[in-house]
Amino acid sequence: MAPTQITLLPVDMMESQLSTVDLLMGMFPSPGELEIPELTTQCIEKLRVWCEEDHPASAATMPPSGIPASISLAVRLPIPATEKTIHVNISIRLQGDSPEIGQPQPQPQPSPLLSYSVRQPGWMSKAEVAKQLTARIPLDDVFDALQYIQEEARHFIETQIEMTAAAAATAPGSETLGPGRGCAAGGPVVRVWFYLPSLSSRGKRDDLVNHAADYSLTGFVLAGKPGVLCLEGASADIDAYMCFIKTHSWGDIPSYQKKISEKFRETKDIHRVFSGMEEITDTLGARGGQKANRSDMQALEAWLRDRGLGEAFEQVIF
Repeated sequence: MAPTQITLLPVDMMESQLSTVDLLMGMFPSPGELEIPELTTQCIEKLRVWCEEDHPASAATMPPSGIPASISLAVRLPIPATEKTIHVNISIRLQGDSPEIGQPQPQPQPSPLLSYSVRQPGWMSKAEVAKQLTARIPLDDVFDALQYIQEEARHFIETQIEMTAAAAATAPGSETLGPGRGCAAGGPVVRVWFYLPSLSSRGKRDDLVNHAADYSLTGFVLAGKPGVLCLEGASADIDAYMCFIKTHSWGDIPSYQKKISEKFRETKDIHRVFSGMEEITDTLGARGGQKANRSDMQALEAWLRDRGLGEAFEQVIF
């Protein structure tokens, strides 16, 4: 077998590869979302200069030296409707193989211009990663590939939650609060506090209240700016409930607008304070703001203190 001569990709293909880097930088602009090593950044800049200079009119321009066969970037990919992320390594090919001049042998199958590997998260096994996430990744388009990984990971998480909830519902001795699914595997009660910059839609608020019993949860919802959601129940049930809300009730909301953050999780010796799930927006009295949608934080603090939950206020609001 004849030795091969390593060459850089043609200029048009190299420009396409660099455009992929630009696309990733635009998709993941926040710190920690996209990791590009310093040496890789230097390599990218050298290639940008070369692509700008290497036109047919200046065919004598020499390609830069020291360019690796490929560069790797790491993306911290958020999973829709969950609080989880997954790390994806993206390999971008820069070189092409061409047979030695004068050797008429057939060329080997070229390696893909883009390839992907998924770092195993703590909530999946290696076999599950291979089967669920990497077996059928679209190779030609980085946007399609990342979207595929996101959707497959979300589907995997939802399936695991449904299986856990179903097992808990049929477990001997599992507690229920009525027609709900009961505490997952008899797990201990925790209290979780969520903060929303804004919560106004009546339908979304009703869903938060009405579906809580399906997951054996108690707590309250406060609408307005800001909004507050408090949930009591088994940790797995709370996670399953939030996944359902984000996927179904909030399914028509773009992912970047689903702004809700877990602020505080109480796990030690927790006993339920609430007997059911309720909305307390009108309970706290008149609201401020031009549209009367500003939540009264002083009233909320007093309301929580009356129920022995005053310490949670500063954890959630500040």
